[in-house]
Amino acid sequence: MSSLTAGERQHGVAADRTAGRVVHPAWVRICHWINAVAMIIMIMSGWQIYNASPLFEFVFPRSITLGGWLAGALLWHFAAMWLLVINGLVYVILGFATGRFRRKLTPITTADVIADTRAAFTGKLSHDDLATYNAVQKLLYAGILLVGVLIVLSGLAIWKPVQFQYLTALFGGYDFARYVHFFAMAAIVLFLIVHVVMSLLVPKSLRAMLTGR
Repeated sequence: MSSLTAGERQHGVAADRTAGRVVHPAWVRICHWINAVAMIIMIMSGWQIYNASPLFEFVFPRSITLGGWLAGALLWHFAAMWLLVINGLVYVILGFATGRFRRKLTPITTADVIADTRAAFTGKLSHDDLATYNAVQKLLYAGILLVGVLIVLSGLAIWKPVQFQYLTALFGGYDFARYVHFFAMAAIVLFLIVHVVMSLLVPKSLRAMLTGR
């Protein structure tokens, strides 16, 4: 007679079901790592740009900024911006075209988010099946896509306030667009911290993003 509990047997079945299966196709992995590099460059150069005209009573340490000075930071920022936008468009188009977004990110219900959040804080959230996102993951990934759109649009409003005057006006003017851009950046940084921590806590998720399985 088996000594495994029902939960252990269920987890074993889930593990067997995902073993050898492609969790992340090649296009997802390529877009993910390009996005990671571009985002880090944009954040670090963005902090240097912020330091040239701070919004708040603090600046970022030079050791975590990129560009050395305002002009240098702008060059890095704009170079990474094009990489991020092009890569992001490829990811979004393929995400919708392949049905990945529909399969991975829907549905999202309040009850599921609350239940999975409670399970996460009590250490009971299962990570056996990497191919299936829990409700918290769905909410975070869907949310960060929207934040990505927001930070690009607010960035355009700051970059070309005359050419994109209607967009800038939509954000409440140049100064308010800067605040939107800053808080969108803060949301992305927070997401990245959580993302990296979870990858370290669940190493097989990092392996899946490297090998696809």
